[in-house]
Amino acid sequence: MAAAASLIAGHVRRTPTLPADEILPGILVKPELLQPTGSFKVRGAFNAALRLRRLSPDTPGVITVSSGNHGQAVALAARSLGLACTVVMPEGSNPVKVAAVRALGATVVSDGVTAANREERVLALQQRTGLALIHPFDAWDTIHGQGTIGLELLEDVPDLGLLIAPVGGGGLVSGCALAVKAARPEVRVVGVEPELAADAAASRRSGRHERLAAASATIADGLRSMSVGTRGFEVIVERGLVDDVVTVSEEEIERAMVAAWTRLHLVVEPSGAVGLAALLAGRIAPAPARTRTAAILSGGNVDPGLAARLLAIHAASLATGGSPP
Repeated sequence: MAAAASLIAGHVRRTPTLPADEILPGILVKPELLQPTGSFKVRGAFNAALRLRRLSPDTPGVITVSSGNHGQAVALAARSLGLACTVVMPEGSNPVKVAAVRALGATVVSDGVTAANREERVLALQQRTGLALIHPFDAWDTIHGQGTIGLELLEDVPDLGLLIAPVGGGGLVSGCALAVKAARPEVRVVGVEPELAADAAASRRSGRHERLAAASATIADGLRSMSVGTRGFEVIVERGLVDDVVTVSEEEIERAMVAAWTRLHLVVEPSGAVGLAALLAGRIAPAPARTRTAAILSGGNVDPGLAARLLAIHAASLATGGSPP
């Protein structure tokens, strides 16, 4: 993990740890939405791409699969290193994210791609093109890059007692758990996922690698993975380094987004807001006495249509005497 932090320094931002007393007293947030592409994904993407270039200098290009944020991150890393880049994205992906991937010079493949078949499609395309795969969550280089967030939180918050991270494919929470538990095993690590995409919570309950029966329709588009990766399952369930995985409703995610926008002045996307949603809904037990809680706000690439809808509802509520979220 320390090697990853050293490798990606200069390519990613060391984001601050900020108080969120306007929402919940004593809570800290790590706004990864301040990264160059608007999410934490640049950490894993640059670590994987830089290691690939070091180990295989003749690699002509890279390929990945993504709902958007990882695709942007890999596209940026590829452009920085002079590599070709192809991103496989499901049809109907967030248009802001699709446009951003293309703007970074990547080729987007979406025809016939769904959340259910995207892994199969990217592997077939990789075999046909010979491009190197940078997986969004099920690769140690990616996981170790994401885990640098945990290292920074340990430095910034000496009395950290609880770390909260979103869970989609499991790369972020796994990397942070590996980093934090190695140095401070008493720190609790809790993952949060939407009720509509609760495969990690189900896996932790059953002890088996559970998979969603169908593609999720959650607004948290970055957390729609059909299941956590095999490496994430190892860290979360088999090694037990994640202390709990809780779920939040769509309405709770929306309320947390508006709270972050209007009270913290941070533009958080649905996937990035699930940790705040869990805290606001009381889903997570408080941190131990004399310790602090930090929630990772993983991204800020919001669909303009969704933002307009939520802000209109918020404005209408305030106009009729409603209270802020």
